[in-house]
Amino acid sequence: MSEHTTDTPWEPPFSGTEAEHLLGALDRLRWTFRWKADGLDARGLATRLGPSTLTLGGLLKHLAAQEDYAVVVKTDGEEMPAEWAANGWDGDDDWEFSSAADDSPEELYARYDAAVDRARTRLAARVADRGLDQQVALAEKLGQEVSLRRIVCDLVEEYGRHTGQADLIREAVDGRVGEDPPPGWRPGR
Repeated sequence: MSEHTTDTPWEPPFSGTEAEHLLGALDRLRWTFRWKADGLDARGLATRLGPSTLTLGGLLKHLAAQEDYAVVVKTDGEEMPAEWAANGWDGDDDWEFSSAADDSPEELYARYDAAVDRARTRLAARVADRGLDQQVALAEKLGQEVSLRRIVCDLVEEYGRHTGQADLIREAVDGRVGEDPPPGWRPGR
């Protein structure tokens, strides 16, 4: 493995296959989002901008749910992992945002990191096995073709939106700005 890869694992390939570029773009957003949310206490994770109720803690929990929903449910057709079983989504589509204030920073970081690890592992195995054109479990539910490519693109879109929001919130917390983590950075919590 090259030093470039280990020092900046979020850097997508400069020349690769479509799958390598797409998964690389998703991973870059994951790393950048995690860096924007990293190392904060409960107060920092609960910081809001203006009248918005959006917080970095809420985004950590939301993106963890999105990782599991996209890969475990939509792609593999399984139930959400047990940690989500007792959620409060019944009648509250923003449950993960509103309930994050009740979670410790350690819980939020651990939940997010575990969901990303699960999704990264499953997606890599799926792509290696049958590529991006393979049909996913959601296809059967919808009664039409749904490729793995669509699921990955949806995750890239989800992260693009929320990483931009995280950028603004983090700047308000302590002034952290930048596009990518500094070389050698790794999550602290």
